[in-house]
Amino acid sequence: MRYLSTQGSWRTALRWAAAGTVAALLAVLAVVAAGQHRRIDRLEREAAESRRAAAAGAAAVDQRLIALDQRAKTLDTRLAALDEHNQQAFDPRAVAASALPSVFQVIAGDFSGSAFAVGRPRPGRTSILTAYHVIKPVWAGGGSTVRLERDGKSYRATIVDVSPTHDLALLTVTAKINGLTPARAKPTPGEQILVVGAPLGLTDTITTGVVSAVRARVGGPGTMVQIDAPVNPGNSGGPVINTRKEVVGIADAKAQDAEGIGLAVPIQTACKVFDVC
Repeated sequence: MRYLSTQGSWRTALRWAAAGTVAALLAVLAVVAAGQHRRIDRLEREAAESRRAAAAGAAAVDQRLIALDQRAKTLDTRLAALDEHNQQAFDPRAVAASALPSVFQVIAGDFSGSAFAVGRPRPGRTSILTAYHVIKPVWAGGGSTVRLERDGKSYRATIVDVSPTHDLALLTVTAKINGLTPARAKPTPGEQILVVGAPLGLTDTITTGVVSAVRARVGGPGTMVQIDAPVNPGNSGGPVINTRKEVVGIADAKAQDAEGIGLAVPIQTACKVFDVC
């Protein structure tokens, strides 16, 4: 009987020990679970903060883009106003100073006129535009060489193409000469212009005026630019230049028995005919 009593006490002790171990494990698990819960809460808070920061950043970027767009519109408005101001504040001296080095007197046998370099010089040659009727005596006689003069210098120019229909001629010289820039936009009535040429052999003559109209060419294709700047014999082939120092036309003729009615071939016509722009 004593043996059985001792056996029962031992078993009871084991049960208590097991219960204590389970309790301890449960306590540990509870602590671990609590820690995991806190960690999950922290991660969720951090994720929420990250989302809020990302949203705030996106909103800031949107505001920045809106501000940049508004700034671009403001700059466009200012540029338009500046362009309008430049139109109103036409400075013939500045335009002439920029254009003169590219303008020449053409000597074609017993005849003379004006011509100008156009576009960028290409390797070994520079393109020169003039009026066909200026070099017609040489071309019609089977010749292909004329002379350009500027500042006491003489250049041998070769006639490479002509368009009697448009009264245009393309010459080339081997010298490197900076060309004038063709205008992309068509001239508009009221636009201020400047004509450079050698009327009656008087080189570097400057006249100013406005575009009077753009009219259909009488007896030919395309259009002509009507200007009120004086165009005299010798001006033919010279450039008509706008306030932005761009060529809008090539002086061609004047109305007979009338003053203030000059005509020019649009530069876009020359660019299409000869593909030099």
